[in-house]
Amino acid sequence: MHPLLNTAVKAARRAGAIINRASLDIDLLRVGRKAPNDFVTEVDHAAETAIIEVLSKAYPDHDFLAEETGTAGAQVKRASPSEYVWIIDPLDGTTNFIHGFPQYAVSIALAYRGQITQAVVYDPAHNDLFVASKGKGAMLNDRRIRVSQRDKLEESLIGTGFPFRNFESLELYVSMFKELTQKTAGLRRPGAAALDLAYVACGRLDGFFEMGLMPWDAAAGSLLITEAGGLIGDFKGDTDYLFHENIIGASPKIFGQLVSMLSRYALPEPKKGLAVKALYDGR
Repeated sequence: MHPLLNTAVKAARRAGAIINRASLDIDLLRVGRKAPNDFVTEVDHAAETAIIEVLSKAYPDHDFLAEETGTAGAQVKRASPSEYVWIIDPLDGTTNFIHGFPQYAVSIALAYRGQITQAVVYDPAHNDLFVASKGKGAMLNDRRIRVSQRDKLEESLIGTGFPFRNFESLELYVSMFKELTQKTAGLRRPGAAALDLAYVACGRLDGFFEMGLMPWDAAAGSLLITEAGGLIGDFKGDTDYLFHENIIGASPKIFGQLVSMLSRYALPEPKKGLAVKALYDGR
């Protein structure tokens, strides 16, 4: 395992231990709201702090783009931004977590010169560890994984995520949902995008799409998919997807079919994603 990836795994497991301990006493958690239906807990903050501590100790010159603390690494004054940026979601699926629904994950990715090169998605509830290094393949619990071999959309199980923060695009999503429900074997909405993407990488899902995703939701899962032989892009199929808020990940033949159906639903102005990109570029 690459040293960078090994450190990321250590950080993910540290965060996972915090999450697992907290899951035993969910009723005692302090829960806040960043926005309607967008929850944050003390566990999110503690897990993110633990991740950044592990990574910054090993790599003090690296930067961070993290869901709860923004560009935390930028607080260290440097002559110029680092070429290495860790993109972190300490607890993807917080709403699931606070309800005791065991579908959530730690997501850690490393971008080098803008390209995702290392990825970890850790499911602490089931002790499933998904990892990938660029050019080295993807693994689940030390076993090589590949995307599914299905080539017909009507036989495919597709993951998605419902709008939950901003309902301006709800009618658009309902149209997508209606169309895909009739043309697939089924849609699933487990509620943690990082895990959904990991499930595409290991063939549990044949494809995945969602609107409104941020970089920390998708960065690690995107590398898992490409290293497992799949494709990742925005609704138009473009590979510059990380800040565009809409994403498709799938096996190659299913990817093309999803793009042909969803391209007309692409968000014209991914305002939040572009704001995060400005933060990322100006860190």
